[in-house]
Amino acid sequence: MKKLIVGVMGGGEGASPEVCELAYKLGGLIADEGWVLLNGGWGVGVMDASARGAKEHNGLTVGILPDRNTEEASAFIDIPILTGMGDGRNFINILTSHIVVALPGRSGTISEIALALKNGKNVILLNFPLGDLFVEYQKAGIMVSVSKPEEVIETIKQICPVQNSEKLDA
Repeated sequence: MKKLIVGVMGGGEGASPEVCELAYKLGGLIADEGWVLLNGGWGVGVMDASARGAKEHNGLTVGILPDRNTEEASAFIDIPILTGMGDGRNFINILTSHIVVALPGRSGTISEIALALKNGKNVILLNFPLGDLFVEYQKAGIMVSVSKPEEVIETIKQICPVQNSEKLDA
C-alpha cells in the first residue's frame, strides 16, 4: 500500500512567524495521519517549519531541492532530492504530491498552485487568500480554502477517503 504524499508549499525566507506556526502544526498533523510530507526542502520558512512539525511527530519528510547539494536543506528532511533544476523543481514537487496544500507565499508558491491545478491536482489553501485568482477552480471545488490546519486534514480525508494504491495512482 502506497502512502499518501502531501505537498506543502509556501513562503521561504519571507514567511511570517504566524505562517510558520501554521506550517509546523500542519506538518505534525500530516505525520500523525501516517502520510508523507513533501516540500521544497530548504531550511527556511514554511519548508523548514512543516518538516520540523512532521519530524517531531515521527513523520517521513521529502525535500525537493533546487540545487545539486544539501547545504541549504532543512535538518528535518529525511530524503533530500537534489535536482539542480532551480525553479524547475516545482514540477517535481507537484507531480509527486497526491494533494497540494499552499500556505501564504509569493510567486514561487503561486506557480506551484498553478502547476497543480493545470495537472489536475487538488489544492487546499491554508490562510492564503488569492481573491479571484483561479476562481474557476474554486467554483469547481478543485481548490478550496480553509483557515486551520485541522481543516486541511479533514478536507484531505474527504478528497482521498480511500488510501489504497489504485486511488493514489490516479
